[in-house]
Amino acid sequence: MPHPDRPQRAARSELPSDELLLAAVERAARHQARNTPAVPAWAILEHLAVPRRSAAARHVRERLEELHAAGRLERSSRHSVPVWALSSAGIEHLRRVRHTGALPVLGESPQHRAWREARTAAAQEIERFRNGVRECLALATALVDDDEPPDSDAWLELAEELQRACRRLASASYCLYEWREPDDSEADLDQHAEAADELLDVAERATRRARRAGRRNIRLWDARRGC
Repeated sequence: MPHPDRPQRAARSELPSDELLLAAVERAARHQARNTPAVPAWAILEHLAVPRRSAAARHVRERLEELHAAGRLERSSRHSVPVWALSSAGIEHLRRVRHTGALPVLGESPQHRAWREARTAAAQEIERFRNGVRECLALATALVDDDEPPDSDAWLELAEELQRACRRLASASYCLYEWREPDDSEADLDQHAEAADELLDVAERATRRARRAGRRNIRLWDARRGC
């Protein structure tokens, strides 16, 4: 009987096959922002949905080395961190396995998961964010109509709160209505660009694109709640 305090090795059937691992390297390279086919182990683990500190992760790291020794992966270094890329032999092996229909299917990609989770969160939070903007505007109206005009600090504080409230609402609106479901055939990178930008002059186009930075980052929503 296994000791209850002793870490157990993952069952062999639960471990990703070499073919699935190679497919994860391929997809991780296709989805990254860098223009290079080499990816770190943590990115490969994400595409395999394998926790970084697990028996399965240790197995993946061991197989990366063994696949490198077998000539199906190339290993290099980026900022002293090992990175992996398919070799020509690895590419050919994946092609042959795909042709037979025997290649295991990768699970949901990290970029699709990010889209799905952001869309779900936006649907849950957007009404709260709308109310936050309404509350800020109501407070601004009250300050404007106050018989005793508030000091400048009150307006400056409200300006910051209104900006945060509007940015949260803009982000949620983008995630829910504008962010298209990603296609795993290519990287889903937010270039902060929209088709209508081409109608703008250069300065206005740059201003709008800078303003869109962070619109997919739902972790920023609760940094401060605003009004």
